[in-house]
Amino acid sequence: MTAVCMIAASSVFIPDAGACSRVLYKGLDSLMVVGRSLDWKTPIPTNLYVYPRGIAKKGSDVPGSVEWTSKYGAVYAVGYDGGITEGMNEMGLVINGLFCKGTVYNGDDSKGKPAMSLAMFVGWLLDMNATTQEVIDVLKAQNFSIGGATFDGGTVSALHWGITDATGRSAILEFDHGKVMVYDMGDYRAMTNDPEWPAMRAIIDYWGKIGGQNMLPGTVTSPSRCVRANYFAHHVEKVDDPSLALSITRSILQDASVPYTYMIEGEPNLSSTQWRSFAELRDKRYYFDIVTNFGIYYIDLMKLDLYDGAPVLRLDTSKETQLVGCANSHLKPSKPFTPMY
Repeated sequence: MTAVCMIAASSVFIPDAGACSRVLYKGLDSLMVVGRSLDWKTPIPTNLYVYPRGIAKKGSDVPGSVEWTSKYGAVYAVGYDGGITEGMNEMGLVINGLFCKGTVYNGDDSKGKPAMSLAMFVGWLLDMNATTQEVIDVLKAQNFSIGGATFDGGTVSALHWGITDATGRSAILEFDHGKVMVYDMGDYRAMTNDPEWPAMRAIIDYWGKIGGQNMLPGTVTSPSRCVRANYFAHHVEKVDDPSLALSITRSILQDASVPYTYMIEGEPNLSSTQWRSFAELRDKRYYFDIVTNFGIYYIDLMKLDLYDGAPVLRLDTSKETQLVGCANSHLKPSKPFTPMY
């Protein structure tokens, strides 16, 4: 407990470079919204791709890598047009990758196993699974080794992932020196970056005993943002209106975001929020909210043709800066993106 208190106290003072937040809103009538912010120190151009079912893919250009043919169609957020940051499939499964500097992907447990690039990892899980439990089963089998290219001038993609299905069941995936660590989130509803989940869970519990009505940590650090998002996700109204649920989730995530262009003297790597996404799992809508745009728009997976043989579709977010509402008509047929293996 002393260590936990020290971590909780230090979270007030130490800014982090890779700041992302994720929150789950649980409404009424099976209404679920997963919101996440993408925070980074430099711009990460991110376009939206819709992939149909039935496409043969591989996890890496290394011989003997993981190969599969997609069972489900999905929308992906693809950074640099080279790697899948997150996405949602047509079954309402959503997976988001967040920075976690304590991650070590490989070790004795992963030696000699088929290669899987970080650029394709989220796509593989979304393509082949419908529920959180199915993803957990794949991860615990651990028949893969994971790695990937650096980005942004040599930054290692050290990540952990939040997983939620249409029932609201959530899990967190982390790698510890090659060992797959999967944690059932239970009724915890937020995750951010460091520390790893067991320590973060202890921090949330510590602040829970203080009580959010009396005091909440207010900084931009990872533990502070996680505590705030988790508290508010539990204390906002439960509704069955998807538009209102989106607004509630958006407001929680804004409270856990880092203001755009915010800087602290002496901390040149401090991240600010670049975009936010919201996956509405019941009605299969994926919302995208770039902080420098005027509005928020969405891809409606239930109104798209995701059959085997349908084209890959792409939305160039750098050109569609005035969009508001349904963006299906702005998706254009496209070649698949080229993974940065």
